[in-house]
Amino acid sequence: MKALAVSLATAALLAGCGGSSPSQPSGSIKVTLTEFKFDPSTISVPHGKVVFYLVNSGSVQHDMAIRDSSNNQMDKSELVSAGDSSVFTVNNIAAGTYTIYCTQQGHEASGMKGTLTVT
Repeated sequence: MKALAVSLATAALLAGCGGSSPSQPSGSIKVTLTEFKFDPSTISVPHGKVVFYLVNSGSVQHDMAIRDSSNNQMDKSELVSAGDSSVFTVNNIAAGTYTIYCTQQGHEASGMKGTLTVT
């Protein structure tokens, strides 16, 4: 019985050492990434600093980029592996309408895009 308790305690400690996925920061906007969409696909935020909490519920890597109306990429998150999460901070975004999209080959064309409205 004691050996079982030690085994379970060891397993719990090792499980706590896994993955480096951060927890969702207070005030952040959760965006779930899957094949091939963002959820939500329409996001409204106030101008200035915006923090996104990206959760990849898909089976391949995804990211989130922001493009302005002139097709200029404004910012881009790091790649988020399947099953992981990441915090993506945009420090100073001006009011306007932007496109969010995944930069991985073929993902945007497959529908992985949406609208970011900054007021």
